[in-house]
Amino acid sequence: MKAIVVGAGFAGLAAALRLRRAGLEVEVVEQLHQPGGKAVGWEGVPTGPTLLTLPEVPLRILAEWGQGIEGLRPVSPLTRYIWPDGRVFAPELEPEPTLAQLSQEEARDYLRLLGVARRLYEGVKGTFLFGPPPPLGKLLRYGLLEGPRAYPFRTLADLVASGPYLTPFFLRFATYLGANPYRAPAVLHNIAWVELGLGVFHLPGGLRALVDRLYGLAKGLGVRFHFGQRVLRMRAARGRVLSLETPGGKMCADLYVSAADRHFTLGWLGLPMPRYALGVSGFAVLMRFKEPVPLGHYVYFSPDYRGEWGEIERGHWPKTPTLYLHTDGEAGFLLVNAPPLRGRGNPPVGVQEYARHLLLSLRGLHPLPIAEWRALSPLDYSQTAYRGALYGRAPHGLLGALRPGWRVGRLANLVQVGGTVHPGGGVPLALLSGWNGAGWLLRRVEDGAL
Repeated sequence: MKAIVVGAGFAGLAAALRLRRAGLEVEVVEQLHQPGGKAVGWEGVPTGPTLLTLPEVPLRILAEWGQGIEGLRPVSPLTRYIWPDGRVFAPELEPEPTLAQLSQEEARDYLRLLGVARRLYEGVKGTFLFGPPPPLGKLLRYGLLEGPRAYPFRTLADLVASGPYLTPFFLRFATYLGANPYRAPAVLHNIAWVELGLGVFHLPGGLRALVDRLYGLAKGLGVRFHFGQRVLRMRAARGRVLSLETPGGKMCADLYVSAADRHFTLGWLGLPMPRYALGVSGFAVLMRFKEPVPLGHYVYFSPDYRGEWGEIERGHWPKTPTLYLHTDGEAGFLLVNAPPLRGRGNPPVGVQEYARHLLLSLRGLHPLPIAEWRALSPLDYSQTAYRGALYGRAPHGLLGALRPGWRVGRLANLVQVGGTVHPGGGVPLALLSGWNGAGWLLRRVEDGAL
């Protein structure tokens, strides 16, 4: 059998490896000129952190071929959080040095909320992370067994309210899934446990090195890649995808995997676009330094965190946003949350001016020897994410945290994977989506459903 995978990001690479492992002939179509998707970078400068959570996910995939990741090591302190009044909080893997930075009341709140995050994570991981999209029966079981303990009728902001410092600290984790933290459900507090409880790990060479490892493995196994090929449309009939078209011509296969944004897949098929609200986009400044800078992971909070999210909700780039800074050697990046594009004909204006505004703000907080820089706005992100919304659907409200599933309409031989569907965005979840989604498609073949 032959399979075509659309997209050579983490989800697409994982799917290609799973299909090739099963003996299929696999071809990957990618609009960019190299693998990596959102992790492609700019002339050696990463577009995301060189750090990794849930490292067991890529390790399990690589272990299928007897490989591992050399030099992977835990990072502590995890991130340095800095408030406008100069307060610094740098949580570590061990509880004692973490609690020593807090007042007695803050320490009690921290331990309590960390315990809540762990309980929520343990409750959701089997149903919403490491397995396939849960069917109704599994959702009902979760609702009966874990639902009451997941604070179904509370917001995240209500759950983590714990003073002027810890409240925004715990709220910020929901932004990793594209949420406005003031509109997020309480269950998203589980994300805090992934970083604070399970740890963050430094990956030598950054995520680009992981891309290169997966890509090299796939090529060595005989997966064929077609770069610079944008999908124009998919043709379907009688419940099956028959072909896809690129500027290079028509391609046909038995099975199809789309690791592109779910909205793009629907557009190629001519299906209606979903009406759900989109999550946040980002505005980044990629930097190359004149001299090496130590590995660092910083968050400089806005003086008005709630007001910042009010501006984003109104479609504005925030004037005094929370700054996320990552440095590693001769490169680094600065990232702020931004609204997605509001539709056609509404591109952002003043990209360079806003980038200079952010760099000027950073200069007063964290001077860096910047040699050159490049800005990435939501318009740039819209090449790989619909309207620049990095995680697709906004995870707001009681049901908003549920990611769309892997099926696309009634098409039997197509699976949708990646950061805009189950189980969600970020490197480990995208890898899980691609690997498990391809496995789900293979099981449908084995069961005679195709």
